[in-house]
Amino acid sequence: MPSSKKSFPINFILILLVIILSFMPLFLVKDAEFGGADGEAENMITVINANYEPWFEPLIEPASGEIESLLFALQAAIGASVLAYGFGYLHGKSKELKSNEGH
Repeated sequence: MPSSKKSFPINFILILLVIILSFMPLFLVKDAEFGGADGEAENMITVINANYEPWFEPLIEPASGEIESLLFALQAAIGASVLAYGFGYLHGKSKELKSNEGH
């Protein structure tokens, strides 16, 4: 297992690469609209069938796109937290089982 002194530069470079890759499209693609899949799906449905009517309406309509983005980000954060907790729990159980095998 690498020591923390050796892994710091590697981790720093990897994090820097992720940041660069994340922000590169914002600078390389000028005047682009980065929309979500929902809007594209709605447009495609309209192209396929101009008379299409949705089966139901949303129960709660966010007041603005910013609130909708906030709710989506909150949903993603809660999902990531549940996954992280699950992986941490399984990792801890695995460590506990390995330490009990040694005794």
